[in-house]
Amino acid sequence: MTHHVILGNGPTGVIAAETLRKADPRCYITLVGDEPELPYSRMAIPYLLVGNIAEHGTHLRKNSAHYDLQRITMLHARAEKLDTQAKTVTLSNGTLLKYDKLLLATGSTPMKPPITGIDSPGVYPCWTLDNARQILKYAKPGARVLQMGAGFIGCIIMEALATRGTELTVVEMGDRMVPRMMTPKAGGMMKDWVEKKGVKVYTNTKVEAIANIGGNLKVKLSNGETLPVDLVISATGVKPNIAFLKDSGVKTNVGVVVDKTMRTNVLDVFAAGDVAEAIDFSTGKYAVNAIQPNAADQGRLAASNMLGQSNASEGSLALNVLDAVGLISTSFGQWWGVDAKEGGSSVELVDEASSKYLSLQFKDDVLVGATSLGMTDHVGALRGLIQTRTSLGKWKDKLMHNPTQLMEAYLECAQAQASNTNANALGRLRAIA
Repeated sequence: MTHHVILGNGPTGVIAAETLRKADPRCYITLVGDEPELPYSRMAIPYLLVGNIAEHGTHLRKNSAHYDLQRITMLHARAEKLDTQAKTVTLSNGTLLKYDKLLLATGSTPMKPPITGIDSPGVYPCWTLDNARQILKYAKPGARVLQMGAGFIGCIIMEALATRGTELTVVEMGDRMVPRMMTPKAGGMMKDWVEKKGVKVYTNTKVEAIANIGGNLKVKLSNGETLPVDLVISATGVKPNIAFLKDSGVKTNVGVVVDKTMRTNVLDVFAAGDVAEAIDFSTGKYAVNAIQPNAADQGRLAASNMLGQSNASEGSLALNVLDAVGLISTSFGQWWGVDAKEGGSSVELVDEASSKYLSLQFKDDVLVGATSLGMTDHVGALRGLIQTRTSLGKWKDKLMHNPTQLMEAYLECAQAQASNTNANALGRLRAIA
């Protein structure tokens, strides 16, 4: 009987385990997680901080008996060593797991910036349920909170802390908010919006030192200011959990390098989710695309191929939707654009008074990326056009003059594509007849 071992019990690992069980009622499945919790979603932690849900609400499956019913063996330990020759994994509790097929779904861990005092009491990342428990002790209404980082994860945390009524200051070393998701103009507009909502934002600024003196925190900034605070949140980015793969023979770069089937360079070893470095849909280059929809898709795909199939991904698509204190923003695909020498062009719609923004990026007549603020009606159309690499034809010029016609372009192109598909199918039927 095949033994499937999955390292990591986040969304990737859980979906992979369930996919395996559905396809093979007889196989053995072991799911390993390094926290003493039932599998949960990190994306639900902000809702816990706000008070919209209890801890139980973060769980990926609400029935605590779900994994027993699925005959999925749960282990709470950390992977410390992988021996791909012996096909074994050594765990932190001393267990030696032997596998037939192995899925690396170990996710990411917060990066710890090299700042004096970063390990002081009252300084926490916001990554685990235990982190959330500690933060809840400090983040009372009116508490002075300083958050390092205004990236995607940072802005999700910011939303929760602002909703809790804290006196919040955000420090970002980049020149704008969410620099890996937003164009310069969009990032600047987001900063303006957030500050109007009562959150102080410093860009082009670093935290240089943190001091805890008698339980009082003081944070020194690179702009010369020193701020007294009650809590510091570190949200300065994450990195894939790959340290245990040293000397395993598994190829790693930023993450675990996988092909389009989620296979690594080692037989019977797969990787998926935030730990996987896969082909990017937009660029064709290898990249870690650490978003939950991608993690879920890759977990499902990896599991199908662990069962002996050869299903392939078209690549991981950058797909971000963010709520920054009430301002909805999105970015898709190659949102930063394509060089004009390679057929790139773009159009930008700016309405600062209404906090609305739209940027469309093209390669020839194909939409390859987009960024938006305060505009949500078009989200499905953006994703559809980018993911299908639809040739826009005459609509390219129309959108360059008026990007708000996006929905009309999507509907007409989709209808034309459907008509062509039906005509081709009819042609094949006639040929057979």
